[in-house]
Amino acid sequence: MGSDAEFEEIQRRRMLQLRRRLAEEQRRAESRERLEAEKQAVLRSLLTPEARQRLTNIRMVKPEFADQLELQLIQAVQGGRIRPPITDDQLRLLLSRIVQDRREIKIRRM
Repeated sequence: MGSDAEFEEIQRRRMLQLRRRLAEEQRRAESRERLEAEKQAVLRSLLTPEARQRLTNIRMVKPEFADQLELQLIQAVQGGRIRPPITDDQLRLLLSRIVQDRREIKIRRM
């Protein structure tokens, strides 16, 4: 009889741990969703519709690059380097600078 009680206690503890993990994962997911919604709201206020569409197109091809670009845009506006609204032409110019900087890095093997 003692082993049945011990087994039930172990099961109860495992279930409690699983519930805690699930609750924590849900809180993290909600936090990520909330932050993403805030970021998108800020971007809507910073970018013209054409620039937002270009950023959406970039996201479909290179999601990580789009994330970095969004953060750079927000930081540039906060730092006063760019004034909103950011037009599609301004975004294209910024993109060409970023791509050009990346292409200048060359690695030579000897």
